[in-house]
Amino acid sequence: MRILHTGDWHLGKVLRGRNRHAEHEAVLSELVDVARAESVDLVLVTGDLFESAAPNAVSQELAWRTLLAFRSLGADVVVCAGNHDSAALFDAVAPVFAAAGVVIRGRLERPDAGGVVEVRRGGELARIAVLPWISPRQLLRADQLFEADASMLGQTYGSRVERVLGALTATATSSPEPAIELVAHAFVRGGKLGGGERDGQTVNDYGISATAFPPGASYVALGHLHRTQQIPGPCPIWYSGSPIAVDFGEELDAKGAVVVDAVPGVPAKVRPVPLRSALTLRTVQGTVAELEAVRERWPDDWLRVIVTEPARAGLAEEVRALLPNALEVRIASSSVERRAGSHARRRSGAPAETFAAFLQDQGVVDDRLVEAFGRVLADEQTEPGNEAG
Repeated sequence: MRILHTGDWHLGKVLRGRNRHAEHEAVLSELVDVARAESVDLVLVTGDLFESAAPNAVSQELAWRTLLAFRSLGADVVVCAGNHDSAALFDAVAPVFAAAGVVIRGRLERPDAGGVVEVRRGGELARIAVLPWISPRQLLRADQLFEADASMLGQTYGSRVERVLGALTATATSSPEPAIELVAHAFVRGGKLGGGERDGQTVNDYGISATAFPPGASYVALGHLHRTQQIPGPCPIWYSGSPIAVDFGEELDAKGAVVVDAVPGVPAKVRPVPLRSALTLRTVQGTVAELEAVRERWPDDWLRVIVTEPARAGLAEEVRALLPNALEVRIASSSVERRAGSHARRRSGAPAETFAAFLQDQGVVDDRLVEAFGRVLADEQTEPGNEAG
């Protein structure tokens, strides 16, 4: 059975105020092309379809259309919710998509109530255990589903999720005949962050151990971390990574999806597939004159610009006029130089001298600002009622 594993789309993500819908549309179309070219039997989407739990209509239309496009190729489709997604929204649309042959799970379910999905392709049967993101407040419901005793309620988040995972996969692994897959949105300890994940949900308090996955699993499809990577463990465990760089922390990551060939009784063969439709995120630096070459070399990339010359009024606007795709403009300066002697200069001398010293502390070299300050100060001192004495 050939599988396409993808996730962490983050539709609706805005980068420094710039809408990226066109990029998402292009990269998801590329994903559908990969599914078609690879003749996949099954598509596993491992959560965080959306950036927000309240996605806008445009993002929802693109997500739902893409799932149906996978289905139109003849592939079975299984989707779980991630920590960015609304479990309630996923469960609300699930019955409609079930009629089209797309399985969507927003919340954890017992194996006999939809937590384990069976997919049959010709003579092959796959049992797929589905573990959506479980927030700490959802753990009580998970414990109730799997009949935890009182002693288990005092365990850590990771321990309780691992116990739920074991109960969920016990049914799927009860027969040696079918290939066993697991779809999960979770933080597995030892995974490398891409850079755009929520820090609060990638700390070890939220982590589970790779040893919690069953040795008999043919493949474990993970979502949550944005870097394509294999996690060492008792079976093939992979994050597909995000198909688009979510933030500048991911600018050096290769983006893509994973194609998997799963055969009953043996570990799956895994092959990462690159995706290139999204714009590149790139950090560049130099003086304004040096940045002229950037416009010619990378005219379409999203840029984070570090300017290596003293700050002056209007410098950021000048850089953005030169580089329209500059999402962030910073001034490179030495914090040591800014701090040196700053307190002494700020507290002594005339107001204009103090202001000039402050600008120097900040690495700003612009006589126009000093002159403007002097004019404002003079006007203020000559206002009626502001005379000395």
